[in-house]
Amino acid sequence: MAFDTRTGTRGARQPGGSFLKFFNGLAMRRIRRSGRGAADAETGSLILITIGRKSSMERQTPVVWFRAEDGSRLIVASAAGARGNPAWYYNLAAHPDRVFIQIGEQSLEVRAEQLHGAERDRAWQRIIATAPRFAGYQKKTDRELPIIRLTEYPS
Repeated sequence: MAFDTRTGTRGARQPGGSFLKFFNGLAMRRIRRSGRGAADAETGSLILITIGRKSSMERQTPVVWFRAEDGSRLIVASAAGARGNPAWYYNLAAHPDRVFIQIGEQSLEVRAEQLHGAERDRAWQRIIATAPRFAGYQKKTDRELPIIRLTEYPS
């Protein structure tokens, strides 16, 4: 399925700047140390490793994940309700087959796919039941927050 979510006309301010870089660095160190949510958890944090669509450089971003019905992991390109999608969304769109996730010391190669239609709606209900703050992010913007399924490649 295509990565096709356009920028909205309204939304919160896009997170960024030196504070976000500092916070993301702390979050990634915690994720690498703890390894929480690696095996059978329903939610947790992971480090999303993408290839920059313009720079072709590796990019790392901490994100929250949710367990999908099929056992894969779901992430939401919320950008805290900003009118635009986060940069990592466009990196995934450009290179959906060149994605890794890291949880603790475990690194996995995954394929990224944006959900649409009824499948997206079911996943969205599951996500906001677990983390209601995402419903608040959706209220801040008029773009539909993209939900991305990360599926591990077979070993």
